Amino acid sequence: MAVSSASAVSTGLGASAGLASALHSISEAVASETAEALIGIDEVQRSLNRSRASVYRYTNTDPRNLNPPFNPRKLNPEYRTDQKEPLLFHPNEVARFARDVLRIKEVTVEVLNSPSTATQQLLGSILEELRAIRELLGSSSSLPTSLSSKRELQDQARPAA
Repeated sequence: MAVSSASAVSTGLGASAGLASALHSISEAVASETAEALIGIDEVQRSLNRSRASVYRYTNTDPRNLNPPFNPRKLNPEYRTDQKEPLLFHPNEVARFARDVLRIKEVTVEVLNSPSTATQQLLGSILEELRAIRELLGSSSSLPTSLSSKRELQDQARPAA
């Protein structure tokens, strides 16, 4: 059985405090955007090889409570804000349910890369620019590091009047 979802690769670079935090924020933004890839009833039905009615029967829902507490004997959907929102499931929850409740022996969660969105492309280009800036800052180690030595260099570069 295979359950599909999206995944992101987060990168960690050792950089100066500001640059490192910017890179980390961008990496988290890319990861959080793709980590939100949940699966619907149709995908659950296909992955569990069960009818749509039985998937609904397995699901932890209650007409009086929009988000009932976790039930280990049921298939627990993700948090919803409105009763009209479709039921969405995390792939790991579907795999847990298949393994623990349905006793399916071979449970495989397959992680696929999602197609790149405009936001991911923009964040990727910003990340590349920040890496280039970091590389330039790292290669300019021969420049003076203190203000007084920089002033001395400027004084030497200017001709006397």
